[in-house]
Amino acid sequence: MTERDYSSLVSKVWNYAHVLRDQGISYGDYVEQITYLLFLKMDDERTALLGEPSIIPDEYRWAQLAGRDGDALELQYRHSLEELGKEPGLIGTIFRKAQNKLTDPAKLKRVVSLIASEGPWIGIGVDVKGQIYEGLLEKNASEVKSGAGQYFTPRPVIDAIVKCVHPRIGETVCDPACGTGGFLLSAYDFMKTQKQDRELLRHLRHEAFQGIDIVDEVVRLCAMNLYLHGIGNGGSPVRQGDALATLPKERYDVVLTNPPFGKKSSYKVVGQDGQVTTERENYERSDFKFTTSNKQLNFLQHIMTILNDYGRAGVVLPDNVLFEAGKAGEGIRKRLLEQFNFHTLLRLPTGIWYSPGVKANVLFFSKRPASKEAQTRELWIYDFRTNVHFTLKTNPLKSADLDDFVQCFKERQETDRFRRFSYDDLTRRDKLNLDLFWLKDDSLQDLDHLPAPEVIAAEIVENLQAALEQFTMVAEALGKTVE
Repeated sequence: MTERDYSSLVSKVWNYAHVLRDQGISYGDYVEQITYLLFLKMDDERTALLGEPSIIPDEYRWAQLAGRDGDALELQYRHSLEELGKEPGLIGTIFRKAQNKLTDPAKLKRVVSLIASEGPWIGIGVDVKGQIYEGLLEKNASEVKSGAGQYFTPRPVIDAIVKCVHPRIGETVCDPACGTGGFLLSAYDFMKTQKQDRELLRHLRHEAFQGIDIVDEVVRLCAMNLYLHGIGNGGSPVRQGDALATLPKERYDVVLTNPPFGKKSSYKVVGQDGQVTTERENYERSDFKFTTSNKQLNFLQHIMTILNDYGRAGVVLPDNVLFEAGKAGEGIRKRLLEQFNFHTLLRLPTGIWYSPGVKANVLFFSKRPASKEAQTRELWIYDFRTNVHFTLKTNPLKSADLDDFVQCFKERQETDRFRRFSYDDLTRRDKLNLDLFWLKDDSLQDLDHLPAPEVIAAEIVENLQAALEQFTMVAEALGKTVE
């Protein structure tokens, strides 16, 4: 099935969401329910068309739903969700706390019939793809201000990072903020063709990957995605939890991740009297060399811990990690340069994220055994931001847009966008500020090079949000809280 066919199927399924929305069923509830049903249908096709064994008990599989209607259908669906949530391993992870939100049997039947009449929902002769409900989630994220958008890293960015980090079959891969599993699935696709040794392939499917996410619904989606790709048919390779909360025992050869955006680790508490207070989430970790409330800096320290010696990482982090002042920001950057080989930095453009106001980078580094000498000899920076303009709808990022970076990463030859900075160059900078740029912005020199109006508007919003974040930090430093 082609990408266009998948898009057509997604559109058909999404169109029905508008009907249900008018009848009081939210987009979020619809996406959640249809992921359960699509999963059961694709599991059925996975067995019938690909010959892969199902680990769902016979009495709760798709055939038991497709042959019913009315109250019998609603009862079967509700009972299936409840019982599958009690199953061990991966299936229990997928259906944990699952509830039927399509309680009207007629609406439930229409959704079941829609799924049954379309398809096949998987490609024949290839590993099953999770593109259907990923497409639904992307649509949900683009049409509502809140939702799944925060969990999506653009696929071209994921694939470019995986090509550069180059995970090898036999290695272990972790994403401590896995979202719906994009990094893990890209790594799997990259690794599975390297060797056809049966034991290595078994390790790849059942032992190579580990994902963690703090949000229950996202863990479910990730587990579904992995299962439909044939990963983790027994135990679950993904679990719900806060990766930063406890000192981890496991170590990994490769870490690929995009920790959640958001500067501070905090949450709101509503008291019985209705008063709202903000509680700061502090992590007591003996392996964290610096105490900070900056979640991205804490994730960076966490990744430093969980890498094996000579382990490799590709991590998406916002600009503030490169320049945040204070003991923690400067100290963590110094540690990154001295105890790790921080060899490459990719400056990403704006306009590629569902969440506006995001200015992010990809940090590529590897862990080194303890040494008195600094492990970073030089840092290569690729500026993919200056004079680069994308929008989600009219000019989305494509894989080919990152081909030049991938080539530069491999060849290590300076170009206009790719520049080398020595360790001495970096350590001479005030407060070890790594927010480096050198290209001139064409729009400031020539009005003919101005980007499209919608791009300018988006960049204004991003700059205002960045300024607000800085003012918030100042206010907090003065002992106030800005809501």
